[in-house]
Amino acid sequence: MDVINREGCEPFVTKDGSTIRELLSHRNSGIRKQSLAEATLPPGVLTERHHHPQTEEIYYILIGTGRMEIDGQIREVGPGDAVAIPPGCSHCIQNTGSEDLVFLCSCAPGYEHTDTVLEN
Repeated sequence: MDVINREGCEPFVTKDGSTIRELLSHRNSGIRKQSLAEATLPPGVLTERHHHPQTEEIYYILIGTGRMEIDGQIREVGPGDAVAIPPGCSHCIQNTGSEDLVFLCSCAPGYEHTDTVLEN
């Protein structure tokens, strides 16, 4: 059984500029086909527009407010919102609030820098 506490997960910056803690992946558990991370964006920060050729993602907003853009469609997001990001879709998220925007990011297959294509 793998039980990972977020405090034991060292944060790092992804290619899109968000700071994440990889909670579960093939790097730290028996998980092989997906990953789960907690992402944090400070107020005003916008991730770089990017896409993942292979990976589908789900963002689940925990704290804060933001503006999500996927293939040119824009929606305001906040706590309790789940966002589906299919493979190949261009996307970015901006923190529009005054506190950190914190969200879970689930990826299948699991997140890899090599599957992130920056568009800017």
